[in-house]
Amino acid sequence: MLPVGWPEFAWPWMWLLLPLPVLMRWWPLRDENAPALRVPYDPARLQLQIARGRGGAWLGAMLLGLAWVFLCAAAARPQQLGEPVEPPHEARQMMLAVDLSGSMEEPDMQLGGRIVDRLTAAKAVLADFLDRREGDRIGLVVFGQRAYALTPLTADRASVREQLRDSVVGLAGRETALGDAIALSVKRLREQPEGQRVVIMLTDGLNTAGVLEPLKAAELAKAEGVRVYTVAFGGTGQASLFGVQLPGGEDPVDEDTLSKIASETGGRFFRARDTDELAGIYAELDRLEPVQSAGPAVRPRIERYGWPLSMALLFGVLGLAWRGLRA
Repeated sequence: MLPVGWPEFAWPWMWLLLPLPVLMRWWPLRDENAPALRVPYDPARLQLQIARGRGGAWLGAMLLGLAWVFLCAAAARPQQLGEPVEPPHEARQMMLAVDLSGSMEEPDMQLGGRIVDRLTAAKAVLADFLDRREGDRIGLVVFGQRAYALTPLTADRASVREQLRDSVVGLAGRETALGDAIALSVKRLREQPEGQRVVIMLTDGLNTAGVLEPLKAAELAKAEGVRVYTVAFGGTGQASLFGVQLPGGEDPVDEDTLSKIASETGGRFFRARDTDELAGIYAELDRLEPVQSAGPAVRPRIERYGWPLSMALLFGVLGLAWRGLRA
């Protein structure tokens, strides 16, 4: 390969056209029996024009010759190597399914030294997770009594983060439709490349609504080659009063069903009872579904035929104009 900055020619064989004008000049095209010269006007005037143009005829020929050289150069397609660029890497097609049922407003999570509800804690962890998924295409599904797609698959993580930030408990109803959320996520991923379809579901409850049973939805995900990671999120079931935790029972999280969903689809089940555990789970998901590193850098070829083509037009116009002035 030639050094950087030195032009290469994609079609070097076009230089074979360079001697064409000379060959045409000497090629016998006229009839041997035809008159050598026809003069439709005064021979004296012709002699005067020949005398006037004899001194500058070479300049016009040279200009037209240069035009032909540059035209052949443009036809040979000169190219240069551009700056190195990294090819796009293999991105994940990932749907985040977030529970917005009524239990997600339970204030039993600590975040930054204060007590917050589960949804607020989940938003903080998911925002950090989104920051680390540069290059992936991510969509957002929220679910309660029904499931809704808030954002389609997109590389614009800022829009996903914004939609997540604006989501509130009860937006999709106060019950929990796990099966419908999985089915909707699978539908959004159906047209994406195989091996890259991933659903990450976060919920703090059990299935209480929807038209599709969670395990049936898991079978659908498996048939479509979608890996489903399930995250059961919730505290110890303790309510709080003025920031003081009150004793209570365990949350009614259907860990068995969530575990079966993950196992059936090739994903994994996680259990998080506080914000730190949830953050650790999403760090583990980064390891299980890594963002593929970019491939080796390549140098694109930049077409440079415009410059010699412009020069060919310039010299061609000058050559014809000079001949016109000498006529």
